[in-house]
Amino acid sequence: MISDDFFEQISMQFRNKLPFVAYRKPNQEQLIARLQQGTNLHFVKDFSEKGFVFSPFDDIEKTVIIPNQISKVIYGHQPYCDPIVVDKSKFDDTLLEKSKTQHINLIQKGVEAIKNSGLKKVVLSRCETVALNEKNPIEIFRNLTKHYKSALIYCWYHPKVGLWLGATPETLLKIENNRFSIMALAGTQDYKGSLDVEWQQKEKQEQQYVTDFIIDNLKSSVNRIDASEVKTVRAGNLLHLRTLISAQLKPNTALKHIIEVLHPTPAVCGLPKQIAKNFILKHEHYNREFYTGFLGELNGETTVAPRSGKRNIENRAYAVTKSSTQLYVNLRCMQIKDNQAIIYVGGGITENSDAESEWQETISKSLVIKSIL
Repeated sequence: MISDDFFEQISMQFRNKLPFVAYRKPNQEQLIARLQQGTNLHFVKDFSEKGFVFSPFDDIEKTVIIPNQISKVIYGHQPYCDPIVVDKSKFDDTLLEKSKTQHINLIQKGVEAIKNSGLKKVVLSRCETVALNEKNPIEIFRNLTKHYKSALIYCWYHPKVGLWLGATPETLLKIENNRFSIMALAGTQDYKGSLDVEWQQKEKQEQQYVTDFIIDNLKSSVNRIDASEVKTVRAGNLLHLRTLISAQLKPNTALKHIIEVLHPTPAVCGLPKQIAKNFILKHEHYNREFYTGFLGELNGETTVAPRSGKRNIENRAYAVTKSSTQLYVNLRCMQIKDNQAIIYVGGGITENSDAESEWQETISKSLVIKSIL
């Protein structure tokens, strides 16, 4: 399907107020959309379902699903353009003074709690409302797909929930049959033309917390687990520290169990998880809803064609179908309401955090979305 037809079909779905999700996976040009029939709101029961899931930050809340069996799947194609060069001078931060004071006070509370309690790390966030020049969310989605190559780009809509878009750089988990992989992503600084940068101890510690948490919580569910070296990676106008973790799941390991022990990870919540989550729910000045939740394909099927060649022709005559789940953390996202975009940004706080620096980090993260808007 050519791109214009693809975007026209999801636009029609949106005009008719019918649920859908349109998305593009990292480093791919193929676009995918799942167009749900009817306006019923469906929820996951045990993560054995098949479809596209959208889950909130608070893990006691239900996960929404656009089920495969009542959805039409369409495909399109969108070539990349050059990445957007973000010019901070174009954005007036003085308009955010009230928000800045509020967020800095929140960070200081977080640092104080870390120094005086069992809390090791807490991820604190804020939201910011921006007027929309482009009123059509499908065009905003299209612009995101053009400029953010290494992110999951999505536009998700349900008339009973709302409209969300994002360009998230972080994978929560990927499972093919019993092969499991996950990304530990933490630490942030501006990209200034090179990946060869120095990281402060605060960012290194923050990233290690995430890696250790994942490994410790997966040990009982895997036969073996491997972690890569820490690497600096680029996501739009930002740099992060990343560790790739892979494992072989034990037979009959329930996906529901894996999600429950991991989500929300220290990259979006903190450590210990429950203490950090309680602090967030008590002290943040708003409801995160789906920000720092997760989204993606649940229990899909991927067909792998046999390799060509002369040996073992009989064995290669059959394609292999694999069960595949790919879930992403909902970062660099926005919710659209009343012709305004609500942008969500945050950062990890440790005992070494500087409140002013943490504020500036949220400014840098907000520019991922603002530069598109």
